[in-house]
Amino acid sequence: MIFRAISDWIDKRRQIRLRLQHDARSLLQSHGTHAYYEAQRRAARARAGHDRPGFWHWAKVASEVARLSPDVEMDLKTVQAIADAETGKHRES
Repeated sequence: MIFRAISDWIDKRRQIRLRLQHDARSLLQSHGTHAYYEAQRRAARARAGHDRPGFWHWAKVASEVARLSPDVEMDLKTVQAIADAETGKHRES
């Protein structure tokens, strides 16, 4: 019984990890060196929309993008500007 629960938990974590890796690779293909910014944009959009699971997903995808590619741009001021823009867009709607 306990073994089954642990096995199910490990399988669920593995599926989540694979989904994060898939999304990170997709962003790297479609956005190149700006993939990190796109993941942060999606995280900010989810956060502004009070989508907690979506925020965590895209924040983790951003970290996975950074892990997978040493060539991506990761400027903190740009990330802050993205977050401010997404928050502002959500307030206006």
